[in-house]
Amino acid sequence: MILRGFVQAGGGSTRFGADKALVPLGGKTMLQRACELLSGVCDDVTIVAPAGKYAGAPWPVLADRWPGEGPLGGILTSLLHASQLDSGAGVRATEHEPRVFALIVSCDMPFLTHEFLSFLRDKTSQSKAQVVVPQSTSGLEPLCACWSVHAASGVRAAFDSGIRKVTDAMNRLPMEVLDASAWKRFDTNGRLFWNMNTPADYEAARRILEAKGP
Repeated sequence: MILRGFVQAGGGSTRFGADKALVPLGGKTMLQRACELLSGVCDDVTIVAPAGKYAGAPWPVLADRWPGEGPLGGILTSLLHASQLDSGAGVRATEHEPRVFALIVSCDMPFLTHEFLSFLRDKTSQSKAQVVVPQSTSGLEPLCACWSVHAASGVRAAFDSGIRKVTDAMNRLPMEVLDASAWKRFDTNGRLFWNMNTPADYEAARRILEAKGP
């Protein structure tokens, strides 16, 4: 299995009041933390963001093809790019045994761990679904999921039909859902899929990580 990592950093951070991808946490920016996490489990890592942003980042930046259209546009941008890389590399994948997946995460998950992402990668390598996604008490977690390159056409059809809610697009695809019985051992404090959306969230994450220590 080829696993390509994509960090979604195209949000407007309107509730945060600043670019949350660039705020420091534990000595690193949120963007750097996410990219380094994916580097530990993926064959390569790409940042998805509006054109011109993060040009100095040490990882390649892919321009979101649909800026301002929400995370589904960023996901679709990632899948189409992974499909092109797949074709260019001459990798053959079948509908029954997909060979290439995109591990797509948002840049604002301060408590995501290498251990969980390794588990997600291993589950995906054994799956015949087009999306392998955890489900928390908040619902499906599409911005911490593995998407087959075969999902690109289904996501594009949903997007072109006017769908913008990610879970609505996902529900059209063959999915393997990982409930709490699968991932709870990686989340003893109930923070694994927690998103940092506001300044208050940032302060809470900073206090938790500082209390935890190095």
